[in-house]
Amino acid sequence: MDEIDHRLIRLTQAGLPLVSRPYATLATELGLTEQMVIDRMQAMQRQGLIRRVAVVPNHYALGYRHNGMTVWDIDDEQIADIGIRIGALPFVSHCYQRARHLPDWPYNLFAMVHGKTREQADQQVAQIRALLGNAYRHHAVLYSTRILKKTGLRLPE
Repeated sequence: MDEIDHRLIRLTQAGLPLVSRPYATLATELGLTEQMVIDRMQAMQRQGLIRRVAVVPNHYALGYRHNGMTVWDIDDEQIADIGIRIGALPFVSHCYQRARHLPDWPYNLFAMVHGKTREQADQQVAQIRALLGNAYRHHAVLYSTRILKKTGLRLPE
């Protein structure tokens, strides 16, 4: 990473400019072309320096006030295939594998669902259960009770 990459990260770590061509705006700030900014961000992503560039919606502001982290006890042999299938569901925003912490925490697959009503979120959980059939042993749903501040790493100025 050179100084321009550091500057680019600092300029984007709180979000892209909310304009029709954010990379052009960043390019002007950095004295680069728009394509150079895009190329640098893609290179940093390939190197693992940044994970992704994505929209992070505020579910509550969009009316999705019933957000539940579903947790599942899935056979380790099947988890990769099952995780892909659950992660592809349109109402699942996050889906990932985590280590079990036995005997108290048998769950190894997590999937976040979002509903405008509790009934809608419960229906989504039921859809996951139906998709899994007999492939899970136990599950639980941990519903959000408040919004926590969600930010990633911030580089100092």
